[in-house]
Amino acid sequence: MPHPVIRPARADEYDEVGRVWMESWASTGLAEASDFLLANLRARIRREIENGWTLFVADDNGKIAAMLALHLPKLYLDMLFVAPDHQGRSLGRQLLAFTRTQMPDEIYLRCVRENEKAWRWYEREGLCSRRKRSNRRMGS
Repeated sequence: MPHPVIRPARADEYDEVGRVWMESWASTGLAEASDFLLANLRARIRREIENGWTLFVADDNGKIAAMLALHLPKLYLDMLFVAPDHQGRSLGRQLLAFTRTQMPDEIYLRCVRENEKAWRWYEREGLCSRRKRSNRRMGS
């Protein structure tokens, strides 16, 4: 089975990217999926792009399997979320490898403090040498 293709997100996909983001975030157990959260995330995508995000998706034969938000000018890996039905297939590693091609010299990670599972994964992948965590919430 071929890996999903990582490519820039199109504006007509932002709503679907928001859904993938919400479902993945809810899968952490740190929030519940809701129409309110979905609306906030969809609005936030547009705001963050205006503020410097470069947004990528992992396209699995026309289905968005993951989202990756990089803030290239500030060297931030800001968001990496894999849809629950695509988790456990090394897609996160593929996205992290892609991130390293976009920011080969230095990467800063932004991750919600309470997401211990994500922190452990990033550390296993060799990304975290210092824990400087963001306390930013998903819908804000």
